[in-house]
Amino acid sequence: MDNNRKIALDVLLDIEKNKAYSNLSLNNFIGQTESGEEINPAFIREIVYGVLRYRNLLDYYIERVLEGGFKRIKLKELCLLRMGFYQLKFMDSVPEYAAVSATVALAKKVSRGKEGFINWALRRYLREKSKILEPNSWNIKYSIDEWIIDLWKKSYGAEETLKILEGTNSRVDLTIRVNLTKTSKEDLKKALEKKNFSVKECESSDRSLVVTGRDLLKTAEYKRGEFSVQDSASIWAIDVLDPEKEELILDLCAAPGGKTFSIAEKQKNTGKIIAIDKYSHKLKLMKNEAKRLGLDKILLKEGDSTIFIPEFVDKFDRVLADVPCSGLGVMRHKPEIKYKEEIDLAELENRQREILENGAKYVKPGGILFYSTCTINPDENEKQIAKFINGNENFRIIEMEQRMPYMDTDGFFICKMVREEK
Repeated sequence: MDNNRKIALDVLLDIEKNKAYSNLSLNNFIGQTESGEEINPAFIREIVYGVLRYRNLLDYYIERVLEGGFKRIKLKELCLLRMGFYQLKFMDSVPEYAAVSATVALAKKVSRGKEGFINWALRRYLREKSKILEPNSWNIKYSIDEWIIDLWKKSYGAEETLKILEGTNSRVDLTIRVNLTKTSKEDLKKALEKKNFSVKECESSDRSLVVTGRDLLKTAEYKRGEFSVQDSASIWAIDVLDPEKEELILDLCAAPGGKTFSIAEKQKNTGKIIAIDKYSHKLKLMKNEAKRLGLDKILLKEGDSTIFIPEFVDKFDRVLADVPCSGLGVMRHKPEIKYKEEIDLAELENRQREILENGAKYVKPGGILFYSTCTINPDENEKQIAKFINGNENFRIIEMEQRMPYMDTDGFFICKMVREEK
């Protein structure tokens, strides 16, 4: 049996049944492979992310091949068909005969009795694909729920929405953040190139690199804590925050910790960071990651940042409020978000405002308050800041920017504010 396609199927079923995050599920199933078992993680990720990226479009093709029998398909057979159709439609590296035969072979093992049906559907698509009209609706063509499209059209207009949609389906480069407390960008680049990785400069930050190659996280450099995987937009955000050595910094919503560690590295592990999160299991993972990176100036604290902490008032040089958000900017990395049920944005925005208002009270006069999200929604971003400034005239905006996924980063919003000394 093709282990790569079997793992891809397991991940897709995990996401559909258990609402698992694609990145975590992939890491889990790939990590469970037995020692010596030959797999190709890049191929597995290509199929999983490809199926998720184009799920609505693939279902559109499948439905036309089955002529009304679509709703009677069980989930496992539907995932098998999505995998097969994705390879036939989008993966030029896989010959058509191989895509069909491998998918049918997998069906024989995991869905016995349905392999004939799978074979018929894939071969009928190959025969009749030229007759299938391409869809006009954006929610099918770009595979994304209507409420998200409507939100973006209302906020940005049709032309900008189309650019965003195209950006969300773009392929993602793997970027890493260089741990400058342990190595230099130049030395790490040379070391990885010696191990046959392709390494390129990343324009958005002088601490990041774009890397291509297999088993990057198995390298000695990773185990020694010389780098972390992080999207370039998140690295850029902390560059804008620009923490200085010896400063006392508060991270109000810390897990999974990428920005916390980025701050500590930027400070050359000289200051003190208090990192708060609601979930103890996430803080435990952060503790292990801080140890790998050699960062010992971080105090992890379990707590809810919507609750005011009197002893923090006027205490911190910089406060980071990287608040919970709708996540509509990270679909390139987590395409399952494209099919998220419509959420209560008003409730979410209230929570963001509570965190931001609390954070403002913790900043020293002359200190920095930094608000960020990984979403594309003015109500959570620019409008949230406008309401805050209207009620807190002692804060002044230094820098504010919304990045879009068509800019070759995640969709990301930042606002850096200073507390005026009055």
